Amino acid sequence: MANTSPGYGITIRVEGRPEFQPVAEITTIITREGAMITALDVADSQLDSVVIDVTCDAIDAAHAERITSALSASPILKVRKVSDRTFLLHLGGKLEVQSKVPLKTRDDLSRAYTPGVARICQAIAKDPADARRLTIKRNTVAVVTDGSAVLGLGNLGPAAALPVMEGKAALFKRFADVDAWPVCLDTQDVDEIVRTVQLIAPVYGGINLEDISAPRCFEVEARLRELLDIPVFHDDQHGTAVVVLAALRNALKLVKKDLSKTKIVLSGAGAAGTAIARLLVLAGAKNIIGFDSHGVINKKSDTSNEMRKWFVDHCNPEQFDGTLSQAIKGADIFIGVSAPNVLTEPDVQSMAKDAIVFALANPDPEIDPVLARKHAAVVATGRSDQPNQINNVLAFPGIFRGLLDAGASKITDELLVACADAIASCVSESQLNASFIVPSVFDPNVVKSVANAVKESC
Repeated sequence: MANTSPGYGITIRVEGRPEFQPVAEITTIITREGAMITALDVADSQLDSVVIDVTCDAIDAAHAERITSALSASPILKVRKVSDRTFLLHLGGKLEVQSKVPLKTRDDLSRAYTPGVARICQAIAKDPADARRLTIKRNTVAVVTDGSAVLGLGNLGPAAALPVMEGKAALFKRFADVDAWPVCLDTQDVDEIVRTVQLIAPVYGGINLEDISAPRCFEVEARLRELLDIPVFHDDQHGTAVVVLAALRNALKLVKKDLSKTKIVLSGAGAAGTAIARLLVLAGAKNIIGFDSHGVINKKSDTSNEMRKWFVDHCNPEQFDGTLSQAIKGADIFIGVSAPNVLTEPDVQSMAKDAIVFALANPDPEIDPVLARKHAAVVATGRSDQPNQINNVLAFPGIFRGLLDAGASKITDELLVACADAIASCVSESQLNASFIVPSVFDPNVVKSVANAVKESC
């Protein structure tokens, strides 16, 4: 059975008669249904009834409904209310704006607003570079999306993408003290996206592109990098690639293999997959065989897309022309950024000795990690309920912290490799093992190390 997750946590208010021991009944039912109880509180107690709030983690939404139905079916229990804890957390959004300066007196207003603020406007008009020093531009990032590729859910549109962008902004603040703001655009036209971001850019010190579908995301990023004097970073590409390379550095240490001598099979050649391949090649990889939804990528593949052309030119040196199962035989490394269950247990079993499997499709990976660990030396996923989570939050907060501090305008692939090495270095030799190849996202050294790597590379 799949693991339960706080992302599907519910609180159920249940009423029962004390003489029927409702707590025991509730515990038995929820445990039988395969959920994990995280809290149980008596909300009200009378002579003839007791009201209990039980909180538990489910596997998914359907599982939560089954738990509720099972409790309702008990002849001695009455379900009064069910609250989805994730929905409650999102009520009213996850962000707010607060003033950094006091606004309590006329004196405060005179300096923060009129007439004092006019002097600041004149200073910036005289020297536009002062905007970085005297406004929020110094520490602010726009998290921009068109909602065309939201998580693994597809084209949901800008409004449905907003909770993700809010969360991204909250992570920026929590981990790197960067003030980020969601910018969800009601267009999926490349020209309109580029022009809109160009128009709002004066407010921001950096642009984080998010959840824009391939191949449009490549063009949006490339054009904005040409137009703007602030760094533009597509996290789905480069954030993922940085963390994958960091994790791979440490995984290869464990199995004592050289990246340049490994055979790598990559499932998924969209934005993330292409960025991973580019960074791995820059780091020394020589033999990457890539697959997309149409099959293996080689010289027979369509090269009308610039990124796909790069893939054809730099990967699959022996021009392998078979299936994923055939390619995986004898492979040292599998990296999946594609779809659930594309890899089987026999596939993993056929890999080289001390194989590395990064099954990163979310929420359901390319192979059940439990099965993969039976045969692979190191296994990583994109899930928080499994060891070795490949999480972009290890990268983007520190990257932007460094970019903003340095007043940088551009991002290079060499800078990204330096960031990957910085993340990898946060796992000491004494800590490194098959279940710990990347540091915790809560390790304060990660942001500091990545930010320093950025500043040294600028």
